[in-house]
Amino acid sequence: MAQLMGGSLFSSAPVGFHPSKTEAVAGYCRISCLTKLHSFQELGAKTCEIHGNGLSSNSSGVRRSNKKRVIQAILQSEREIETTNGIVTRGLRGQLNKVVLAYSGGLDTSVIVPWLRENYGCEVVCFTADVGQGVKELEGLEKKARASGACQLVVKDLKEEFVSDFIFPCLRAGAIYERKYLLGTSMARPVIAKAMVDVAKEVGADAVSHGCTGKGNDQVRFELAFFALNPNLNVVAPWREWDITGREDAIEYAKKHNIPVPVTKKSIYSRDRNLWHLSHEGDVLEDPANEPKKDMYMMSADPEDAPNEPEYVEIGIVGGLPVSVNGEVLSPASLLAKVNEIGGKHGIGRIDMVENRLVGMKSRGVYETPGGTILFAATRELESLTLDRETIQVKDSLALKYAELVYAGRWFDPLRESMDAFMEKITETTTGSVTLKLYKGSVHVASRRSHYSLYREDISSFENGQIYNQADAAGFIRLYGLPTRVRAMLHKEF
Repeated sequence: MAQLMGGSLFSSAPVGFHPSKTEAVAGYCRISCLTKLHSFQELGAKTCEIHGNGLSSNSSGVRRSNKKRVIQAILQSEREIETTNGIVTRGLRGQLNKVVLAYSGGLDTSVIVPWLRENYGCEVVCFTADVGQGVKELEGLEKKARASGACQLVVKDLKEEFVSDFIFPCLRAGAIYERKYLLGTSMARPVIAKAMVDVAKEVGADAVSHGCTGKGNDQVRFELAFFALNPNLNVVAPWREWDITGREDAIEYAKKHNIPVPVTKKSIYSRDRNLWHLSHEGDVLEDPANEPKKDMYMMSADPEDAPNEPEYVEIGIVGGLPVSVNGEVLSPASLLAKVNEIGGKHGIGRIDMVENRLVGMKSRGVYETPGGTILFAATRELESLTLDRETIQVKDSLALKYAELVYAGRWFDPLRESMDAFMEKITETTTGSVTLKLYKGSVHVASRRSHYSLYREDISSFENGQIYNQADAAGFIRLYGLPTRVRAMLHKEF
């Protein structure tokens, strides 16, 4: 027999609970409803479980349970049930204790909070990583998270770690995906996932969740990182489970639950911003034939409206990594913010591309990466002085694979880590400075300097010198061209 107690709505008399004929029910469970019931009829308990020296019953019968005492009940409407161990509900899809959700305060993650509570009967801890998306993106998050039903919001400043441990290794490797994409979102996901795993451990969560759609790359990036860092965590991906089929459905869901979101049906851009870049997808961009709207851009000026005078910027580099701007030594995050400001003013770093997603489809995205474009140009120009031909060729070939691994979410793979060790070793002497000329969206090198330069003016000069004897070229050409001569002789015989 179970007894429900709920103030004046419930009688003090016990409510009969009838077990199957094969077993008798022993023990009592007392359930107190903490939230207001809209109507008595809404309370339709489908399952009552008593763990401990008691019984667990469900629609299929009664089974014994000797686990830690926890009382659970499924209610047809949203309810919080007080138990001896706190507030526990059993969701429509299963039972989780606590879920750490990657939370941005945007449309997707805002509707996920109540959905998780309804479907998994869990507490939701919202986690937001500050990777340089801007102060405005972080304003009001706690209020919105709690309004959505979250029990806690955790915000961590990851900007320095993001730049030093994730962006700079990719920069040093020269990693560019499909000739254009500087991997802004791809690099951000593993640092966020790493922090989520840490938070899950701190708050005692048994699951993590994200708002990535089932069509995108980010679901893979997040989940591969979770697998690598804590394979015991459950992963919940609502977009692969719920009935919401698109962003407009999500907007309607949010409105129904009185959740404020920063989008409307008339203008829906999917944006991802961090200290490295800003990406734009959706709306008119879904048709590759459409030119991006001028007012869409946020990090960079239109090159046509950029200053009419060029600006020179000097980037100091040590061991393949930037350390200073115009002689001023800065931390990694501060340095990137500085060159973003300079590059954005001159319309640097706009990319419009159709890329091949990991999941098999093509997608069109527009990226703004002003500072990243400047830093890539600087490091490449310095490498032209400090690396020999064979090293550059091997490095460039490995850079393609490095970019593919990062794009595909395999940041924590041993292969990428091993390649990173190689990149660090061969760029030990990539130290010096590069001055670039910025003008109306273009970046041109003005000067390169390095104490480790392999360029020798006395050798490269058209004047004869002691080290290089032009007459030596004749023997070199004969040997180098020997395969060509042999092949020609063979063809002549036939």
